Amino acid sequence: MKLPFAQIDAFATRAFTGNPAAVLLLDEWLDDSVLQAIAAENNLSETAFLVADRNEQADYLLRWFTPTVEVALCGHATLASGHYVLRHTDFHREWVRFMTRKAGVLEVREDDHGLAMALPAYPPETTDIAPMVAALGVTDPVDTLWHPNGYGVVVLADEAAVLAVAPDFAALAAIGDTLNIVTAPGESTDLVSRVFAPAAGIDEDPVTGSAHAVIAPYWAERLGRNRFTALQASQRRGDLDCEVDGARVILRGACVTVIEGSFEV
Repeated sequence: MKLPFAQIDAFATRAFTGNPAAVLLLDEWLDDSVLQAIAAENNLSETAFLVADRNEQADYLLRWFTPTVEVALCGHATLASGHYVLRHTDFHREWVRFMTRKAGVLEVREDDHGLAMALPAYPPETTDIAPMVAALGVTDPVDTLWHPNGYGVVVLADEAAVLAVAPDFAALAAIGDTLNIVTAPGESTDLVSRVFAPAAGIDEDPVTGSAHAVIAPYWAERLGRNRFTALQASQRRGDLDCEVDGARVILRGACVTVIEGSFEV
């Protein structure tokens, strides 16, 4: 069986930056074990699978897999999926809607910045996450926050502190399947972050849309405005334009297709 396949760098204006995601368009769902095996073979942060939504609640059904697990929300692979549908198929609109299993309907549309994606806003609350702070190797955090969907946020003083974080990945993984986020004011952008998810098979994620669904509400309140720029300071680096719009976080960015062909199973 040959499946249409693309590898797309999301939140990137040139190849080999941003976060790579694989996107596969299926006629129908394959067995979950096959989907997971494909994602493991790709060995990217996420592989996105699309199936036309015959119930017409959206345009496509969308699921995301890391090399080891299925996840409830993935931003960069949703942006990549939108890029694939809008620019690599005969889809004739400027927006596409995806029905997901745990994050509801997500929309990606053409925008002056390239693409705009609407994710649910997950405002975190201040709480003690001492095991995560210790595993990150952080001292004197400005704030620590948590969202019950499994997002931990450690706010640091400045960009240099974020760049200096050197986690104990085994200790982070032992905490459980959480997204571990460090963030601070940026030097060339309004905010900077890094994101770690070793329990999901990803020590450091290059650019994480879902993390910004959590930190954008925090920064909107702290900055006193709803729109701002963000840098995820991984080795690949990614630039995001963030806007908090009620119960949604709008993330804007570009995508670059680096591979297009077929996947054989």
